[in-house]
Amino acid sequence: MQAEAPWALLLIIPCSLWIWWIIRATSRLQGGRRVAAVSIRTLILMLLISAIAQLQPYLLVKQRDVVFVADRSASVQAEAAIGQWIQEAYSSRDDKDRGAIVTTALDAVVERALSPNSPGGSGGYSFRTVLNDHFTNLAGGLNTASGLLSGTRGGRVILLSDGEENTGDMLRQARLLKEAGIQVDVVPLSSTVANDMAVESLQVPQSLRQGETFTFEIAVNSTLSGSAELRLYSDNREISRTTVDVQAGENRYALQSTALEPGFHRFRAEIYAAGDEREQNNISYAFSKVSGPPAVLIVEGRTGSSGNIEAALDSSYIGHTTIAPEQLSVELAEYAAYDSIVLNNVPATRIAEKPMNWIGKAVSDYGVGLVMLGGDDSYGLGGYFKTPIEAALPVYMDLKGKRKIPSLGLVLVIDRSGSMSDGKLELAKEAAMRTVELLREEDTVGVLAFDSAPAWIVEPTKLTDRESVLSKIGMIQPSGGTEIYSALDAAHTKQLESTAERKHIILLTDGQSGMNSPYSELTQSMVDHSITLSTVAVGDGSDVQLLERLAKEAKGRYYFTKDQSTLPAIFSRETVLMSRTYIVEQTFIPQIGRGGNWSSLWKGGLPRVNAYVATTAKETAETALLTPEGDPLLSRWAYGSGRAVAWTSDLTGRWAPEWVSWPDLPKVLTQWIKWTFPQFESQPYAIDAKLEGQEAKLHIRAEGSRTTGSSDMKAVIQGESGQLQTLRPIPVAPGEYEASLPVGEPGVYLGQVSSSAGGAGGAAAGGTTTGFVIPYSPEYRLSSDDGKLKLARLAELTGGRVLGLDDASLAYDYEPKPYRQAYDMTHEWLAAALLLWLVDIAIRRISLSSAWMQLGKRLRQRLASDRSTVPVKTGGAVASMNRLQERTKRAGEFYSGSGNNGGASAAEPLVRPSAPSAAPASRPATRPAGQPVPKSDKQTTPDESPDQNLPDSNVTMNRLLAAKNRSKR
Repeated sequence: MQAEAPWALLLIIPCSLWIWWIIRATSRLQGGRRVAAVSIRTLILMLLISAIAQLQPYLLVKQRDVVFVADRSASVQAEAAIGQWIQEAYSSRDDKDRGAIVTTALDAVVERALSPNSPGGSGGYSFRTVLNDHFTNLAGGLNTASGLLSGTRGGRVILLSDGEENTGDMLRQARLLKEAGIQVDVVPLSSTVANDMAVESLQVPQSLRQGETFTFEIAVNSTLSGSAELRLYSDNREISRTTVDVQAGENRYALQSTALEPGFHRFRAEIYAAGDEREQNNISYAFSKVSGPPAVLIVEGRTGSSGNIEAALDSSYIGHTTIAPEQLSVELAEYAAYDSIVLNNVPATRIAEKPMNWIGKAVSDYGVGLVMLGGDDSYGLGGYFKTPIEAALPVYMDLKGKRKIPSLGLVLVIDRSGSMSDGKLELAKEAAMRTVELLREEDTVGVLAFDSAPAWIVEPTKLTDRESVLSKIGMIQPSGGTEIYSALDAAHTKQLESTAERKHIILLTDGQSGMNSPYSELTQSMVDHSITLSTVAVGDGSDVQLLERLAKEAKGRYYFTKDQSTLPAIFSRETVLMSRTYIVEQTFIPQIGRGGNWSSLWKGGLPRVNAYVATTAKETAETALLTPEGDPLLSRWAYGSGRAVAWTSDLTGRWAPEWVSWPDLPKVLTQWIKWTFPQFESQPYAIDAKLEGQEAKLHIRAEGSRTTGSSDMKAVIQGESGQLQTLRPIPVAPGEYEASLPVGEPGVYLGQVSSSAGGAGGAAAGGTTTGFVIPYSPEYRLSSDDGKLKLARLAELTGGRVLGLDDASLAYDYEPKPYRQAYDMTHEWLAAALLLWLVDIAIRRISLSSAWMQLGKRLRQRLASDRSTVPVKTGGAVASMNRLQERTKRAGEFYSGSGNNGGASAAEPLVRPSAPSAAPASRPATRPAGQPVPKSDKQTTPDESPDQNLPDSNVTMNRLLAAKNRSKR
């Protein structure tokens, strides 16, 4: 047994002391009455202590307890079949078995508690509760069932459902039931809807620009085939009605439209088909925010080469501006005004340092898009190695050792005269270092600095110790005048000794040579020995005529720049041009790679490409189109807050003429550019929603410096019907808030979130307007038969069975697990104590009256008289009786003091042996009439008292003794 309040058992100690005191102090009761009274009182106290301690004995229970969990959600709708199954299961149980019924949909309700009684009804059990059948919460039903079986330790649950849950996690609940020792049997049910056509989703870009062309993407799932009518609505205004062919299974449709009016817009897609048995899933919703028209900045390397790009943007009503690279602004704010920047075959040598940095920053920090289109002045050929624009693009400028490259012997001839001290030399050193980083270990590099005389900073050597070369370049300091010829001659002499497959010299100066020298002989020798020379003139003070002539005669390139920040790009370009063959001339049809939503652009096939600039895709980039060599032709990626696209062929018709004449080019090119448009707008708050049953959980996040929160936040929500609801979100984390919104119907909800500052006056702290979609309940989505697999998994986890619709008789067909159950005997303890209390009162308060005592005495005398008339056998028994009578006589004489007066002789026995049946001869046979009977012959009659034959003193003594005995009782 068990005690619910074991501390009460300590009361035995004071009760024991009290019982001991009763035994010592009670003198009125004597004998058996005293023992009985004390024993009964002790037992009463023990019963009362047992009741207070809630002492409960254990009983061994062996019965079957089954809880039926009925799924009454809309996806099942088989109440009659479920009720019939439960009724048949009840009829197969034993009399002592019990059953309960739980119904579940969104919530779980106990229809019938555990009971051995049948629910009744010949046609099956009829459910009485009303539930919200728009959701299925099987985990809630199992949890409620486990609560009913919590005290039975080993009951069984039978779940009748299709397994298509959309709230909760029944497999997680199954693990808890397994720990509790509860097995779950499952009865898989099928959906009652056979013919159903549902709009699974409607997808629209949530952010659009005015005049932008976009696509409605509609997914339809169906169990039947046939034609249907697909309707589209914008703000409750029908904008399209199309007849579509629907096949059984998943169907996808795309319809194009144009964003015309700024603001928030609600969209709705509906489908109608003959034979569709369910209408709740025929509608899907979406929304979009249309802002002002987009703006694109086109930077072209060659004037008039962007006609194809401009035409494509015009066809999509996208505004654009076309400029030369030298017109790029040096103010960062200017770039934030554009949605995307297109670099159309622009060399890095024509982009100044600040615009180069601002373009990279505009992409990473402000979400401005970046598109680079190829050509012979783009990518590595344009000198973008190690620039901010290369960092923003999804490709590397070098080839990362992907193909065999000729070895290069390069000598850098750098002017270090005093005129280079105003920052030009530092940029020249940076350019030299960037060049060294581009070269491989197999290449040879030499650095020659000159002023009035040349000096080797780094003798021509292979780059086995790249860090040492970079360190020596950084130690160049400006000094002296300018003398070019001797420096070129020294570089030429070293190149004659080089064994590299390609030999190249780069000359950089901002001044003029101090003497006339035979440059023509020097350049001719370079041509004869396959040595090329490129020259870089920095500023108006340089000898531009000489430098341009030298580059022309030595088959190199001439550069003039007033912006010394372009020097690193010039050196990079020269190195790339000489070290690698970057232009790949090969006609091919691009291979399709990973392009995400761009895959639909290539369904009709792709035109051929004749040439491209070789690059290497970055590790996290998506390569949408590839070349036969595996080089990226079209790739994209996200960079910080923005996006970037790289197309390594051109769009002027030189390298890809079939693409220029391709009818789909305007649409395809526009999609590339639109993909890079900003994906967010700077707003103080962001809001999203998640549907949980009949509530939408709104999550509001403060952006930027507002993460400290607000003292007063308000969210005004407007539903499809136009009704407004005001919510007060509560903070759940720094800068994050949550609120619950009761929703009664699906649709698009618009939310305006605002707050007030915590200071006096409650100044406005900003707000935002956005939207979220509440779809139709997942209860009405088409079943994928995953529910039956989950039900089988549920039975497996708990050790249960998978029963069929014909197996109702097996519901109670299992071996029950005996268990101990505590029985509450509080009422029995109290009832027994009450009865014993009454007995105790009777023993202590009720005694026999004198009349009853006299009656008892007479009965004893009668019995004694009867025994005296019975013939006494001789022998040991007679002797014993005589001895007893003799002792009684002596005691009487002692107390009376009368000796033998009036008594029998001591030697005379009181009981004599019986005489023979014949009379003695001495006694006459007859006595004369009237003659007195002798005293010795006198007999005692039965009616006479024995005390009449005793002396008076003996009678008195007997009465005193009797009175004393009565007082003791």
